[in-house]
Parts: sequence; structure tokens; C-alpha cells
Amino acid sequence: MRSIRLDPELDDLVRRAAAREGASVSEFLRRAAVERAQRTLAQREQLADVIGAVRSEGGVAAQTGNAFADLLEHRLHRR
Repeated sequence: MRSIRLDPELDDLVRRAAAREGASVSEFLRRAAVERAQRTLAQREQLADVIGAVRSEGGVAAQTGNAFADLLEHRLHRR
């Protein structure tokens, strides 16, 4: 069993939403937690086959920091 603390504004919001759905606050929060947990885990699982699949030493992307610094320096000297 878990217990959570809600600030007064969120508590009011949850109570009103639960009432609109005809659910208790506890049931409303349980369903919200299930939906959020499933969505979060599904996002990770959808990317599981590509996470960590690319290995790189940087290539051209490694040079973007230098290019950005050069651009800023150029703009600074134009003023």
C-alpha cells in the first residue's frame, strides 16, 4: 500500500475529476497510475531495439561545438 500527499489545488482537481467519472478518488488515482506506468514502459519498450545500437566516435557532430563557438565569436566582433 502507498500513501501520497497532494497539495490542496491538486487534491481539489482530482476530487472533481473523480466525481465527474463517477469513481472514488482512490480508484481514479489507481487508474491514472496504471495508465502513466504503462505509457512510460511502452515508450521504453518501443525503443528497446535501437537503444544502444549506434556506436560513434562523434564524426562531424563532434565538431559542432567548435562551429558554434566560431559563429558566436564572429557575431561578437561584428558589433
